[in-house]
Amino acid sequence: MMQMRTHTCNELRLGDVGKQVKLVGWMENVRTVGSNFAFVVLRDFYGTTQIVIETEDMMAAIRDVNKESTISVEGVVRERSSKNPKQPTGEIEVVPSKIEVLGRCRYNSLPFEINRSREADETARLKYRYLDLRNPAVKNNIILRCQVIAAIRAAMMERGFLEITTPILTASSPEGARDYLVPARKHPGKFYALPQAPQQFKQLLMTSGFDRYFQIAPCFRDEDARGDRSPGEFYQLDMEMAFATQDDVFAVLEDVLPPIFAKYGTYDIASSAPFRRIAYNDAMETYGSDKPDLRIDLVCQDISETVKGCGFEPIDGQVVKAVVVKDCKLARKAIDKLCADVEVQTANKPFWFKLDDSGELSGGIAKFLGGCKGALVEQLGLVPGAFVGVAAGKKELAQKTAGVLRNKLGAACEGHMDAERYEFCWIVDFPMYEIGEESGELEFCHNPFSMPSGGLETLLKAERGEIDPLSIYADQYDLVCNGVELSSGAVRNHDPEIMIKAFEMVGLGEEDVKKKFPAMYNAFCYGAPPHAGIAPGVDRIVMLLAGESSIREIIPFPMNKNAQDLMMGAPSTVEQKQLDELHIAFVGELEE
Repeated sequence: MMQMRTHTCNELRLGDVGKQVKLVGWMENVRTVGSNFAFVVLRDFYGTTQIVIETEDMMAAIRDVNKESTISVEGVVRERSSKNPKQPTGEIEVVPSKIEVLGRCRYNSLPFEINRSREADETARLKYRYLDLRNPAVKNNIILRCQVIAAIRAAMMERGFLEITTPILTASSPEGARDYLVPARKHPGKFYALPQAPQQFKQLLMTSGFDRYFQIAPCFRDEDARGDRSPGEFYQLDMEMAFATQDDVFAVLEDVLPPIFAKYGTYDIASSAPFRRIAYNDAMETYGSDKPDLRIDLVCQDISETVKGCGFEPIDGQVVKAVVVKDCKLARKAIDKLCADVEVQTANKPFWFKLDDSGELSGGIAKFLGGCKGALVEQLGLVPGAFVGVAAGKKELAQKTAGVLRNKLGAACEGHMDAERYEFCWIVDFPMYEIGEESGELEFCHNPFSMPSGGLETLLKAERGEIDPLSIYADQYDLVCNGVELSSGAVRNHDPEIMIKAFEMVGLGEEDVKKKFPAMYNAFCYGAPPHAGIAPGVDRIVMLLAGESSIREIIPFPMNKNAQDLMMGAPSTVEQKQLDELHIAFVGELEE
């Protein structure tokens, strides 16, 4: 049944010529030819149809109607004399006998042209998102998102997973980011927290006897925006499996994701199962990143010993990484810009040199490297015309800088990046602990709920001083596609004794664990199954499938980078009465 219409604006064809029809939609454009002749483009959710005005009465009906008003058109379908093969309805047009305005646009001008809204300033697009979404190119991303989520849901249920929703109002928990807090009116001075992830709840479901759980879960984190992260809230395919190993989790996603990427992806080439597995330390050494873009064939090589004592202070005595492009054709100006971009992104200045056609080192820092030319040529396999990007600093900084340099060189130098494909990999063997930059103390590197590789015995060895705590790995893994981290997961620490010992390593005792994670600790004491899970980001999956570089392009109503909803005016001030009910007093100056 069609409400208020007989057909959509993408439905009529030559076979419908002669039919009396009724269409509804937005008046996208009007092109007037003479006093009583005009072409109107009518657009609805499904497409567009041309309406031809040929009478004084019909011209009068649209003369004072602004574009983007909604109208109803009744008339007869006829064959177009001048057909448009690029338009699905391009062989027909409708000659109206009645036009009715349903919803008048009261503005003579729009904030931007609808079909070119993606060229508009982002602030305007977010403020008038309801207009931006009328653009078919923007709308199609939201349709894609709906289709992908439906496909994920069907695939998970086919594999025996139950969709179970978990609470939105919960307790604050150390998950690695800032919580959004919600004051509890009936409990003055206390707060709920919006979940950063359903981590504890899904593990509790495993202890409750549910074998396979999933949900398209909303998650809330008070963190800054970036290209692949939306501030405030995001959605993930949250899943957990009881009596499962890392390989079991891998097998599910390697079965679920490739068909979805094949069906809905912008590119038609993707990794097939099993996905490549790369240890975290190897990824950092070889690619300078724990989310490597494997579409790029360049690698990072350590030349620290080779250039030691070269006399160039910024690299002498540092960890030094090199990225070699054997056939780089970049001009000096392009090299300088690329290096400047790397420095902006990493806060660390990269360097470079070349092996010229005569076989001599030239450009950049070449004059400092004459004494080690032979060793560099041999180690790096340099040939005339080769370009070498150089990153130096403490180990992590040198690796990160080299990784960014690798990505930018891969994209800029022809033949080194097969862009139109999806390359998946698993990053495994993450460090369990790290030294905190601010605290200088031992901290969890990622997820505190991960099982340490080797279990309790490994932790006891560290406690006895037999091994370095920084050498302990976690049974944790990331799924990466095209340089984008899609998800993190882990085999969970389901043993209370191992959990307490893991937290003792970072200075938290048994009472701290009981206080911070009372439900999980107590549940595990009643017998918990080994379990493992993961949570791929739905927003990031759709972003990759749509071929977009910004995650805001695939979210219906995104916030800006400052976590503001410009359309709704959030965050906003509230009435004093509301604050009084919540026992909240504001201290400080209010923003205008």
